[in-house]
Amino acid sequence: MIRSRLRWTVPVVALLLTSCATASEAEPDPPMPHPADISAEIADLEAQYGAVVGVYALDTATGQEIAYRADDRFAYASTIKALAAAAVLHRPDTYLDELLTYTADDLVPHSPVTERHVDTGMTLGEVVDAAIRESDNTAGNLLFQRLGGPEGLRAALRDIGDDTTTPTRWEPDLNGFEPGDDRDTSTAAALATSLLRYATEVLDEEDRTTLITAMLGVRTGDGTIRAGVSAGWQVADKTGTGDHGTRNDIALLWSDEGADPVVLAVLTRSVDPDGEPSDSLVAESTAIAMAALKG
Repeated sequence: MIRSRLRWTVPVVALLLTSCATASEAEPDPPMPHPADISAEIADLEAQYGAVVGVYALDTATGQEIAYRADDRFAYASTIKALAAAAVLHRPDTYLDELLTYTADDLVPHSPVTERHVDTGMTLGEVVDAAIRESDNTAGNLLFQRLGGPEGLRAALRDIGDDTTTPTRWEPDLNGFEPGDDRDTSTAAALATSLLRYATEVLDEEDRTTLITAMLGVRTGDGTIRAGVSAGWQVADKTGTGDHGTRNDIALLWSDEGADPVVLAVLTRSVDPDGEPSDSLVAESTAIAMAALKG
């Protein structure tokens, strides 16, 4: 529970939060008996890109699901920062205005925000914001530290029913990946489900405000899920990039203000160990999934 009143203002966040709360309280419609099959279309993308793709989507208004390799393991990379932030926000000893200090020795690569504040420190609210919006790796490690390390995050995820996600290493090492190595991996279904649980069931309104506002302002995701949805969708997401051409995005999406959210996870990697991450693969997979979900 967050005691501080610090918030970041986003015009739509209040209505989006209302829809999240509604999604957790209302009984969804029964799942459609014949869910759309996106296997052929995603398999074509995999062949085109030389990649492996995992997709999971759930429309909380209807109960409709879309899945492709949804239970296959992928490196989660920096998508884990959204769940780490949520786990920190859920702690009863979390105060957004608490000052966190660190040294230059604590800095790791890709820390564009924390590297500017070594002398002054940052508030916990600023650290959460930097970890999500800018994917700042030192900020991510400060969140891990708050939880007692990666193993503390794993315990927090187990507490909300996620027995799949395997936090093991710190930033930036957690981005290393080889197929068959389950460290720092998860599945599209597990990441989407955990994000949805935090946003609709676990976090109180103030915590939810902080998490979703930061995710609405992510600056690393313009080419991924956001690029795969039509105009008018609001996207609160967290991206990730890692070895083996890993490029991921997990998100909550709203078609208009006050609508029940869709939760979506798209996880991708190259079949070539030296392959490049692809934003367009995530975007095209998103477009296929959303067309099937809303079609």
